[in-house]
Amino acid sequence: MAGHYVETLGVIAISTMVVCYSLERFGRIYIALFAVGCAAAAVYAYLIESYPFTVAEGIWSLIAARRWYNAKRYNGHLFLEK
Repeated sequence: MAGHYVETLGVIAISTMVVCYSLERFGRIYIALFAVGCAAAAVYAYLIESYPFTVAEGIWSLIAARRWYNAKRYNGHLFLEK
């Protein structure tokens, strides 16, 4: 039964990542949700004992969180500061 919940977590995490990545240009909220999806995917990878993917998704989560922090709105377009 617990495996069902783990698989559900994986499906939700990856779906969140894909959808939010495609919507990032519409606002900072999607960048934040992408970071959350990456973190959830890292948890999922840990639970299925896929440690390389745990590290990779954890890094993506940190990168996305940094992008969210640096994102600014200007003239209706999303620009990222360096």
